[in-house]
Amino acid sequence: MKNLGLKFLAATGLCLAATVAQASDAAAKYPEKMIRIVVPYAPGGFNDTLGRLFARKLQEAWGQPVVVENKGGAGTIVGTEMVARSVPDGYTLLINGFPLILNQYLHEKLPYDTAKDFVPVIAGAQSRNLLVVRADSPIKSVSDLVARAKAEPGKFNYASAGNGSSNHVTMEYFKNETGADLTQIPYKGSAPMITDLLGGQVDVMFDNVPHVLPHVQAGKMRALAITSKQRSTLAPDVPTVAEQGYPDFEVAVPYGLFAPAGTPAEVVAKINAELQKAIATPEVQDIFAKQGVETLSGSPEDFQKFFHEQMNKWSKVVKDTGIKAN
Repeated sequence: MKNLGLKFLAATGLCLAATVAQASDAAAKYPEKMIRIVVPYAPGGFNDTLGRLFARKLQEAWGQPVVVENKGGAGTIVGTEMVARSVPDGYTLLINGFPLILNQYLHEKLPYDTAKDFVPVIAGAQSRNLLVVRADSPIKSVSDLVARAKAEPGKFNYASAGNGSSNHVTMEYFKNETGADLTQIPYKGSAPMITDLLGGQVDVMFDNVPHVLPHVQAGKMRALAITSKQRSTLAPDVPTVAEQGYPDFEVAVPYGLFAPAGTPAEVVAKINAELQKAIATPEVQDIFAKQGVETLSGSPEDFQKFFHEQMNKWSKVVKDTGIKAN
């Protein structure tokens, strides 16, 4: 019986060693076939831009086809679940960021576990939000907005791209920090809310820098504040919310690449190294600058640390504000 036990342990050890060797061999040969990058949004927007940029750079580097699959729906949940259920071999990847952080706190139940089902590969970029009004609005600063919203509670409407969107949670965070009383008007995306702000149907909104900065530069909107800790080189004349009396206020909207949990660390490191090189090129830096986003990069461990910091922050914000997805 003792000999049988020893034989079983020896056989188990050999099987484990063979499995590890096979995984290491597969990682060394990676990639051997087409890679799919899932973007859980419709085409257009920076998530799609980032996915296609990463796909092109990996294909150029490795000579293997890299395709982008747009799989929108349910606030990114559909495409994100698809990747969570994929084989963890490095051939199915996910572009995500802010929704992956937030959805776990906004929904009672998700078809995946954010903390357990994904591994961060690389943080590509982050965007800030601008607080904007029409150019002819009498509101000219954060203090103006807060004072008027407190004096006339509920009178001022703000636009959002729907419950759980970055501009929705940013404004609810702003309201919680400042005591401003503003009423949400939800839209299906950025384009219609921008149209209605310019048309006078809503009074104020937060939105990603790439979406509204051109309107500010064209003189159609006034930027009251940006959500970075320091002023941005993209809009150096726009003061931060922090410098206007709320020093702890900061919002970053991250964009990055993820893989299913269990993807070999060697494969993750290989993808990360190639994309770090790509992000550092003048071409990519220029593309990001023109899109109005800030460049991020670093190791998978750097992204993991940043991602967990963001999860801690937004879990508290959602709890404090009572934000729900629906």
